[in-house]
Amino acid sequence: MLTYTIRRLLLIVPTLLLVTMIVFLSVRFIPGDVIDVMVAQMTSAGSEVSNSNRAVLLEKMGLDAPIHTQYLRWLGVLPQKDGAFRGVIQGDLGESLWKNRPVTSLLAGRLPVSLELGIIALITALLVSLPIGIYSAIRQDTWGDYVGRSISIVFISVPSFWIATMAMVYPAIWWGWAPSFVYIPLSKDVAGNLMQFVIPGFIMGMVMGGTLMRMTRTMMLEVLRQDYIRTAWSKGLSERTVIIRHALKNAFIPILTIIGVMVPLLISGTIIMEQIFVLPGVGLMTFEALTMRDYPVISGINLVVAILVLFVNLLVDLVYGWLDPRIKYR
Repeated sequence: MLTYTIRRLLLIVPTLLLVTMIVFLSVRFIPGDVIDVMVAQMTSAGSEVSNSNRAVLLEKMGLDAPIHTQYLRWLGVLPQKDGAFRGVIQGDLGESLWKNRPVTSLLAGRLPVSLELGIIALITALLVSLPIGIYSAIRQDTWGDYVGRSISIVFISVPSFWIATMAMVYPAIWWGWAPSFVYIPLSKDVAGNLMQFVIPGFIMGMVMGGTLMRMTRTMMLEVLRQDYIRTAWSKGLSERTVIIRHALKNAFIPILTIIGVMVPLLISGTIIMEQIFVLPGVGLMTFEALTMRDYPVISGINLVVAILVLFVNLLVDLVYGWLDPRIKYR
């Protein structure tokens, strides 16, 4: 196990290097650059921008250098214009082209918001999907099974943004109530903060739960037909013991795989929810950066999400061995 873990950690290094190349180059292929956006804003404000002014902006932001030089500077291999080595290798993700603030500090302020939203969504998904999926499997083709399958299909089919929009519109029309559009930090008001997050977190969790319900039911049905489950029944073990100790543990491996894929998406894929409920998280930050062509912010967010994906996948692989002793790592 230790050798496998060390080998996987070493493999993360070249993987991240490739990720940095893809992330850095892909944002440069977005139509229109940051200078065009700045010039458009300056022109709309009544200022005239000449070619010399564009050149000054390019030089000030370091965008006048060749693309490979910009990449190596961002990576921290080549020195910046002031001669200092600052880059990803040194733990510096650069500065926002618009806010002139370090990307790391911007992420530090936004990441807790997305983490809180993602944790609430994940807890909701597990609390809803696992009991319903298990019940549907052990009571196959009963009314409870039909209801459980119908619920999962509804959650899979209905778009989350539509549910979120309805959750905003109808309470306002019927009861004159709407969630606060001003972010309330958890440190200042716990109850107010949770009230802000419970609705979008519940909606995201239910949408995730639809897929997990289907997977839980399918895998439980497959495991319940195995010989060792019949042996457990023949020994006179209680239904609770057979289901929880023997069946669920083995059926949970594919479910864990899906959860491992969903966890990073909960951090970076919350753009729509954060926009609808005006939550200042990483998703909303990503949308703003893409709109303004803020290259360092886009690259920094993608790099952090890539690191999260790699380590979550490693953790999921290690948990496999605990769930199923037959899995050996060398």
